[in-house]
Amino acid sequence: MGFELILISPDRPAKLRETLAKHKIQGRLLSDSQMLAAQAFGVAYRVDDDTLSALKKYGVDLEEASGENHHQLPVPAVFIAGTDGVIQFTYANPDYTVRLKPELLLAAAKSALK
Repeated sequence: MGFELILISPDRPAKLRETLAKHKIQGRLLSDSQMLAAQAFGVAYRVDDDTLSALKKYGVDLEEASGENHHQLPVPAVFIAGTDGVIQFTYANPDYTVRLKPELLLAAAKSALK
């Protein structure tokens, strides 16, 4: 359809290389380890101390992954922008287990082409 897929992760560049190799991602994967893009898009949130401890028990170390100590994560979000840079579609859900249905994303992409 002519779209470019750009993925933004809170992981530092070295961790992103591992992710690219592991998941064979097609698209551009960018690091936002300082969470500046997530903050600008309004999807950054600070992880509370209890959640931070729970994540560590599951082997998730936010400081090691990002190389930063801000303890922030982004809400999973999808944006579709036109060639003019104007965002035409946004989806964000604080419940990371609820993902955008592919059919809705396809419909939004087709609508953005009009």
